[in-house]
Amino acid sequence: MKITILNGNPNKQDTDFENHLSLLGETLQKEHNANIIRLRELSIQYCVGCFGCWVKKPGECLFPDGSTAVRRAVIQCDLLIFASPILMGFTSAVLKQATDKLIPLIHPYMVIDQGEVHHRKRYEAYPLLGLLLQPEADTDQEDLQIITHSYERLAINFKTKLAFMRLITDPVKEVVHEINRL
Repeated sequence: MKITILNGNPNKQDTDFENHLSLLGETLQKEHNANIIRLRELSIQYCVGCFGCWVKKPGECLFPDGSTAVRRAVIQCDLLIFASPILMGFTSAVLKQATDKLIPLIHPYMVIDQGEVHHRKRYEAYPLLGLLLQPEADTDQEDLQIITHSYERLAINFKTKLAFMRLITDPVKEVVHEINRL
């Protein structure tokens, strides 16, 4: 299985998060083709909502930046893991910024999906999604439910599903076991 992990940690000094992701990547690499993309190291501009990726250059952002490589890695993997510390009750801004720049991967045209109106897919297949979070000291179950629900909704637009949500407090071997069951 080809796995892409989007590391949305904005703080490289957060060694708990970084060590957990490194160990996860090394462990997954033994059985899979795993790649970690450190979003903080890429120059990714904010999506300006110009719709140029749908109208002027379908499937491509009009403003080339680091998100081009991210989109390519996303659409070519079997499992995409969004990894982020929870900051102020949600995933990091750097992960949100990169997620917003995934919009060229879908069409602007709409279809009825699960009784709701959603975008039509641009590609034949999209990766399963996973979510790996580092809770804040005051993170509660409601915070986790809100974040998980947001990524479940994203999965609907990408014609896939959120396969799991785990915390970095979970042992790496448990996360790997969950991934291997997919």
